[in-house]
Amino acid sequence: MNVRSEFPALAQSVHGKPLVYLDSAATSQKPRAVIDAISHFYERDNANVHRGVHALAERATAQLEDARSTAQHFINAARPDEIVFLRGVTEAVNLVANSFLSERDEIVVTALEHHSNLVPWQRSGVKVRVAGVDERGDLRFDELEKLIGPRTRLVAAAHVSNALGTINPVARIVELAHSRGVPVLLDGAQAAPHLAVDVQRLDCDFYAFSSHKMYGPMGIGVLYGKAALLDAMRPWQSGGEMVQTVSFDSATYQKPPYKFEAGTPDVAAAVGLKAAIEWLSGKKGLLEYEQSLLQYGLGLLREIPGVRLLGAPRERIGVISFTLEGVHPHDVGTILDQEGIAVRTGHLCAQPLLKRLGETAVVRASLAAYNRREDLDALAAGLRKVRETFA
Repeated sequence: MNVRSEFPALAQSVHGKPLVYLDSAATSQKPRAVIDAISHFYERDNANVHRGVHALAERATAQLEDARSTAQHFINAARPDEIVFLRGVTEAVNLVANSFLSERDEIVVTALEHHSNLVPWQRSGVKVRVAGVDERGDLRFDELEKLIGPRTRLVAAAHVSNALGTINPVARIVELAHSRGVPVLLDGAQAAPHLAVDVQRLDCDFYAFSSHKMYGPMGIGVLYGKAALLDAMRPWQSGGEMVQTVSFDSATYQKPPYKFEAGTPDVAAAVGLKAAIEWLSGKKGLLEYEQSLLQYGLGLLREIPGVRLLGAPRERIGVISFTLEGVHPHDVGTILDQEGIAVRTGHLCAQPLLKRLGETAVVRASLAAYNRREDLDALAAGLRKVRETFA
């Protein structure tokens, strides 16, 4: 896929070496179309939204709502008012934890979760039950089935694991949960950049994704919620814009999605998200291309002595987590950086999962549309240099 030239950041050198960016699961680089859309907004249309009658305010409001409609169609939501703009998946999960649940509730998650789909539930005071994974890194569906009981208020699961790339059987999860009257929230942070998402077909109750992992700007994301659920939920954050009437004693609230969007939104980021969705939607065959890169990279790393690949899920996206015998992952990452290679090192915000797999820290290489086989060749050569350094 010949799109690398559309990403200005990839033209630079790092420590005198051409940049090899293999950290897209943390955040993706941005194409020129996204950068230009944001710049154009600030150069021409910058104004606050929903509050003014002047031309710039009307243009800014139109662009925000156009971005909402674009996000709606991207995941095939039924209505634009089912799309809530937030800072990302973390804030989306916090909203549901605080607005949908109470301290007496019990939820079920999987062992594959990012901290963003664990800590908010813990802080909300609900009881969290965890379905495990097998040695490959696939969900133990039988455990999930046993854990969903009469006290379960919600199932919250990653669509795709950020640490292993595992694609969870989300359609089966939703079907199982709904058969027992339990709603489902899906964390789509790692899925939206790579997989086609259809929330109506999945029939999930909530779906969240972040712009910055799918070629868009940081600081904005989407919470999809079924209209009836959003309408019944109480606001979480409060202030300007989310109210209808205010007195010194009380207030009444807007209908969704606005009652969940207190304060001035990041309109420029919404414009950038729209541009990112349009850019991503125009790239056909992306998943197949990334899968070919994944298999090529796995083959290269298997040939390097001392490399231990973490997990082997049956269905996965382009995420490769590994360790190198005798070398701490942070040292691996530091030496690779000197070669111009950007990877993620550490616990990947998935400490419980790594602990279950016998690790405290790993190296992760993650793929995107702009990567090439040459990037994986450089990674393999860099890892051999790390081995030589610590021989």
